[in-house]
Amino acid sequence: MTRDQYTFVDPTTLYADIEPQRQHMAEPGLDADLTPKADLGEETYRGTGRLSGRRALITGGDSGIGAATAIAFAREGASVALSYLPEEEEDAQRIAAIARDAGVTVATLPGDLRDPEYCRGLVADAVAALGGLDILVNNGGKQIFQESLEEISDTQFDDTFRTNVSAMFWITKAALPHLPAGSTIINTTSIQAYSPSETLVDYASTKATINAFTKALAQQLAPKGIRVNAVAPGPIWTPLQPSDGQPQDKLDSFGEETPLGRMGQPAELAPAYVFLASAESSYVLGETLNVNGGMVSP
Repeated sequence: MTRDQYTFVDPTTLYADIEPQRQHMAEPGLDADLTPKADLGEETYRGTGRLSGRRALITGGDSGIGAATAIAFAREGASVALSYLPEEEEDAQRIAAIARDAGVTVATLPGDLRDPEYCRGLVADAVAALGGLDILVNNGGKQIFQESLEEISDTQFDDTFRTNVSAMFWITKAALPHLPAGSTIINTTSIQAYSPSETLVDYASTKATINAFTKALAQQLAPKGIRVNAVAPGPIWTPLQPSDGQPQDKLDSFGEETPLGRMGQPAELAPAYVFLASAESSYVLGETLNVNGGMVSP
């Protein structure tokens, strides 16, 4: 039997054949080089028309959670614009091809989220390519571990905040004039916002900021009929982890601290984004939806 996201499964043994392995990739890392491969839902996600006719901009859409979300959105009927770094072109083109197979419009828009002009132009380019915009997924992120605060350079601290927080601000601000009532904004935070690792001080700080931004903006935009929510992943297998997102000696046990005893896969995140983007969540605003294998969070 072919499995999809609706198949009854034991979550403790799901993905037992995908074990994390020590490996090092230069930042930002590629899905094409990831060993073992992450499940992005290419073979498993089944759409049911929940986003038919919608138009979505997804940052970090080339790999990991963003790629899984792009595949799911496309199979649910949404056209998608993907933002990613130019170095990630190989991954982006693969995801774009999978999304186009669903019969939707796909735009690939490479650039650096640290650049405010790129971020503002990204929105304009997505609107032009898709004929409008009604879903924004701020997902692109930077994560580099450091054993001590003294090892975090000013450049790393600034780059992490510009990528994870400033870009979200620039893109969301530019998108607002294009978003009609009924639109949704979904930001990606993390379990790190609630249970920060000692090696991820700067990254965890950005994720807590994203939570606060989400909840404040949700209240501001609610009267306009625009819903703002967030998804908080736990330990998910993506290129972010072996490209210095985690210490090498922690990779082969990655995710074992969760109650399920394993890391998650990007395909397990995509349904959360679909739910928050769809009309099914019409009364959900300012929510942080935790997808973390059972790790306790507020």
